[in-house]
Amino acid sequence: MKMPSLTTQIFIGLAAGILIGWQFPAQAVYLSAGADVFLHLIKSIIAPLIFATLVVGIAGSGSAHAVGRLSVKSLIYFEVVTTFALGVGLLMVNLMKPGAGVNLGAVAASPTGQELLAKQPQGAELITHIFPTSVIDSMARGDVLQIVVFTIIFATAASAVKAEPVINFCKSLSDVMFKYTEYVMKVAPFGVACAMAATVGHHGVGVLFSLGKLVGTLYLALLVFVLCVLLPIALFAKIPLKKFAEAVKEPFIIAFSTTSSEAALPKAMLAMERIGVPRSIVSFVLPLGYTFNLDGTTLYLSLAAMFVAQAAGVDMPLGQQLLMLLTLMLTSKGVAAVPRASLVILAGTLASFDLPLAGIALILGVDTLMDMARTSINVLGNCLASCVIARWEGVFGTTPDADAVSVATVEEFHNAVASEHASAVKHGLEHTDADSSAVIDHSVAEVESVSSAHS
Repeated sequence: MKMPSLTTQIFIGLAAGILIGWQFPAQAVYLSAGADVFLHLIKSIIAPLIFATLVVGIAGSGSAHAVGRLSVKSLIYFEVVTTFALGVGLLMVNLMKPGAGVNLGAVAASPTGQELLAKQPQGAELITHIFPTSVIDSMARGDVLQIVVFTIIFATAASAVKAEPVINFCKSLSDVMFKYTEYVMKVAPFGVACAMAATVGHHGVGVLFSLGKLVGTLYLALLVFVLCVLLPIALFAKIPLKKFAEAVKEPFIIAFSTTSSEAALPKAMLAMERIGVPRSIVSFVLPLGYTFNLDGTTLYLSLAAMFVAQAAGVDMPLGQQLLMLLTLMLTSKGVAAVPRASLVILAGTLASFDLPLAGIALILGVDTLMDMARTSINVLGNCLASCVIARWEGVFGTTPDADAVSVATVEEFHNAVASEHASAVKHGLEHTDADSSAVIDHSVAEVESVSSAHS
């Protein structure tokens, strides 16, 4: 008998936890220990995974430090758009306040919580705090911003001296940590069930309203981001909206249904080439964007982090929110588009700002619903990025009729899909299941059919 997918298991755990907390509230509160075990495992992933993936992304690919015109334009665009995404998330969570009334335990409402909040660096200390005196100490304390700063400098140095053994080690470490993440995620349904049972048992079923408000706030924020950021960019770059919408429709749906940006990559590459983006730009911008241009994920992170702060009763001043935005702006670039990898970044950010990690277990109960939305926006944003960069380069629409796909194109897509699939299998996460493989096979088959029609 085939095991249900991780998404299904998490939904089962969610329902079981709600039922247990509702029917046995007195006993359910003791299940918080199970949620704590899961949270400790998540926290143990943060430092090695961020270090390994950032080194590989910066030093391994060579894209982030390239001086070529294309890489510079791409990285500038990515930084500007993701910063807007973070800003929209921060604005919407402050307006909607989805965490108000959840009351996770009010870390900052206690004397200890107030002391922790008071220890956050202020003024000039904000600058000096970014730079670590010991990366080991930073990793031990879970200070993600310091880890990222050290790793960026380290990766740049490793690239400059062409330290292939170091880069290869980090690649292996990255693979190990993805497998480690897979093992940890196997207990996610148990962690969700324990967290929801303890939460509902302690606070009552009414707490679920706030979770529904969180999901609604995210969807609304993503809609605002598309209409107020991506749409004006598309209009300014003179991207044909109808043609673009038709092209991006299927990759968008694939990403939404599988919660995997990688599953949508072959289709997105082909679709963007068909509407006039040169293959050289598509093959560069889309993969690079999967690390540096996760619009939906970055928006979600700022919204989720503030949701936890609101739920914990922590009144974060504007300066702290801006520092959090800076932290997320850097750390959101560190992990590839893997389902639930954003939870690792969120955990590190919460730890850096002394916010309770219990909020992650609460969010995880509805994370799949939010993951579908943010992943599809990631794909939409990266597809638009390839069009904008092509327009910026003055080559949008200069490719030959994209329906005339050659046999060479089929071979290239076979290789690209095989590489993506091998990487996904190596990572061993949810999006390597039969559904995602079938989606990828369908994309290749479509390329072959188009080629046959024009040969």
